[in-house]
Amino acid sequence: LGLISYVYYDHRQRRSTSCILFLYLLPFFASTAVYFYLWIPESTPSPLAAGVKSAPVLSLALLVLSYNGGWSLLGVAGGLVLSACGDACLIWKEHFLHGMACFALAHILYSLSFLSWRYSSSSSSSWLYVLYLLLWGVSGGTFFYLLPFLRSSQDPDIYVPAIGAYTLLITVMATLALRTRRTLVMLGGLTFVISDLTIALQMFKVIETLDYNRHIIMTTYYLAQLLIAVGDVKTTLTPEADDLVKRKRL
Repeated sequence: LGLISYVYYDHRQRRSTSCILFLYLLPFFASTAVYFYLWIPESTPSPLAAGVKSAPVLSLALLVLSYNGGWSLLGVAGGLVLSACGDACLIWKEHFLHGMACFALAHILYSLSFLSWRYSSSSSSSWLYVLYLLLWGVSGGTFFYLLPFLRSSQDPDIYVPAIGAYTLLITVMATLALRTRRTLVMLGGLTFVISDLTIALQMFKVIETLDYNRHIIMTTYYLAQLLIAVGDVKTTLTPEADDLVKRKRL
């Protein structure tokens, strides 16, 4: 009877936690809807446009901060804030490299977070190594396929090393996301790679611009950030994380 009561209590507690988390996510869904309704990329670059575009990711940063505290600014919350800065920079085409630098720093913070004790897990299984190989093969192959287009760009001396370094950082981030073996985080890391590869292929004229290219890019981008943020929060809420926190306090 005691075991049944515990299971019932645990189920109610998890359901209550999920409901509260959903309520915290309402600002993200609302701001994302506003962005797609106004369709900021079609408007003239302005501080308002930058604010509308970065609002969904900033709302996710506040979500992570509310659950994980200020120290998360050195992890996922900080990565989300830097991503929001990158979103704002990309409103102006001349600030593309500044935006890419912000996202590169965000990937570094994500990577550090995925290496932290909260994501400690058992040794990797063989299927994960297959995913690692596929990820690095696709990322590396895409970069070398991009090289001729980068060399024919207006500033090849800047774009070749910059895109190379960024490709390395996002691939490392996605690899460490896979290493966590947390489903949401894994999917978030891979979706981020898909979003950024789509941007690179279209920006450097590797493929023709699709009719719905911005829909694909922004949907996958916001989805990636959502998965990473919620995955990070859920990692904090797991019983294993609570046990580790208690051990550290002792």
